[in-house]
Amino acid sequence: MIPGPRVIDDAYIIFRYAQNLLEGKGLVFNPGEPVFGITTPLFVLLLAGAALPIGGAAAPFPAIALGVSALADAATCFLLIRLGRALDRPPAGILTALVWAVAPMSVTFAIGGMETSVFVLLTTATLYFHSTHRPTAAALCAGLSLTTRPDALVLIGFLVLERGRQTWKARRGDTMFTPIRAMEIGAFLAPVVLWGIFAWSSYGTPIPNSLAAKTSAYHLPPEAATVRLLQHFSTPFLEHLVFGTGWIAIGLILYSVLYLLGALDTVKPRVETWPLFAYAPAYFLAFSVANPLIFRWYLTPPLPMFFFGIFLGAQRLARDLRRPWVVWGFGAAAVLLSLHGWSLRPESGSSRPAPEMAFVGLENLYETLGRRLRPMVAPDEVVAAGDIGALGFTSGARILDMVGLVSPQVIPFYPLDEAAYVINFAISSEAIAQFRPDYVVILEVYGRETVLKDPQFLHAYALVETVPTDLYGSEGLLVFHRMNPQ
Repeated sequence: MIPGPRVIDDAYIIFRYAQNLLEGKGLVFNPGEPVFGITTPLFVLLLAGAALPIGGAAAPFPAIALGVSALADAATCFLLIRLGRALDRPPAGILTALVWAVAPMSVTFAIGGMETSVFVLLTTATLYFHSTHRPTAAALCAGLSLTTRPDALVLIGFLVLERGRQTWKARRGDTMFTPIRAMEIGAFLAPVVLWGIFAWSSYGTPIPNSLAAKTSAYHLPPEAATVRLLQHFSTPFLEHLVFGTGWIAIGLILYSVLYLLGALDTVKPRVETWPLFAYAPAYFLAFSVANPLIFRWYLTPPLPMFFFGIFLGAQRLARDLRRPWVVWGFGAAAVLLSLHGWSLRPESGSSRPAPEMAFVGLENLYETLGRRLRPMVAPDEVVAAGDIGALGFTSGARILDMVGLVSPQVIPFYPLDEAAYVINFAISSEAIAQFRPDYVVILEVYGRETVLKDPQFLHAYALVETVPTDLYGSEGLLVFHRMNPQ
């Protein structure tokens, strides 16, 4: 609550879906275009439900999203403490909760309007209920987590395996476990099937269009995700900000050893808890193999369990050394290192203290531009853009998404030739020529090697405004208007 809302661009896409739903236009980004271009149906419905009694479509969505996320993170901290107690490891639970409460990777996306905090709450609750032998509650949370983000499957697969093992044990006379029952299966399937029925009837598929769009639009070397994840898991408390990038090699060894030590110490007496410790490595492996463009909020979900495993290892080490203060000292260092990632006076947005990574300079530009465009763009006109969230939410215009998240018709135009990519948001000249939007709004770097070198585009469109910015190495935020309607 200290930083206040600092909304990132993708969150504005969620807000517009919720806003259109409340206006009776359906769960869509562009009215009349049934495309589900986000991956979080549960979160958008939560926001719409929270907005309904306090203004409906006119409600303050950034503040609502922040409130929902703050409550979710508070509940996550509570469950982490309870999980530590349930496993007879209270210090590990308390320290994990303390770090989660201030970690920039936690706070940034809570104040950024994303679904991350709700997703983390549901995965944490799933593991907590599983570890405390409440399988129906765990199944319900697992089903809800899957309707919040599809990568919940990384965790759910392990729980299915463990529940299968427990069922086999129960049928052989082990009274410690209960077999899988119909109520447990129903609890998991209820939210998943309800969303599946709605998605099939509304969009023709339950698979979000954004998955196909991101797979096609971005150009990455095969090792990109693995390198980014190695950096991330080696610096969970942002140690590189203090010790430099040389810490990555140290952290990779240190935290791997502590995590393994904590996992072995916990699983040996309670084998059913192994999914807690399989989640973070499996998350690493899944995203390394899939190799998507790693947005920072992709890095957050496994962190609570990764923190927990590290602190469990530190607690085991402190016990072996007969020095209880070791784990508390380690935890205090983790909190201080995490706080080092905060800024008392951020570079963008409000001047209230916030994580340094909560940079919203580009979003602020799009918000201002979108408000100026709102009275200029006619209802039947189309604005093409590479970043559609803040621009679309503030302008209210019909958007042609040049990445394809909400505009599947542009996906066949990607990927582009390698030479077209200055950064991973190159705009297709062919798509612009095919769909002939009335306006094109892009950072200069997005079109540097495509539309800005295309004679056909430069003949058909006039540059009407350049918003000064050097973000991403760009030479301004450019606004083009189509001059030739034919």
